[in-house]
Amino acid sequence: MSVISNLKAHDPFAEAAENDVGSVQENLIHIRIQQRNGRKTLTTVQGISSDFDLKKIVRCCKKEFACNGTVVEHPEYGEVIQLQGDQRSKIYDFLKKIGLAKDEQIKKHGF
Repeated sequence: MSVISNLKAHDPFAEAAENDVGSVQENLIHIRIQQRNGRKTLTTVQGISSDFDLKKIVRCCKKEFACNGTVVEHPEYGEVIQLQGDQRSKIYDFLKKIGLAKDEQIKKHGF
């Protein structure tokens, strides 16, 4: 019976919502992947400080990852970097390598 009592409904989004409260969330850089059509994907990077020139970061990423990219203006999130393909692990390592963010400041989302 005790096994069945542990099968209560667990809401993972409620836990994430609790973590969103506070100033720590404001300093996070979110790396997400979006499915386009078929096997095509987009990697988006949101939360990089406006002190940095995002166009220069995109230019370096395009050279290093051999992909295309751009900076788009999102009404809710501000300026967001978009890169072609699944570049989540590469951009994660890149941001740490150049010293733009620490390990705990980057949050990687997706499947």
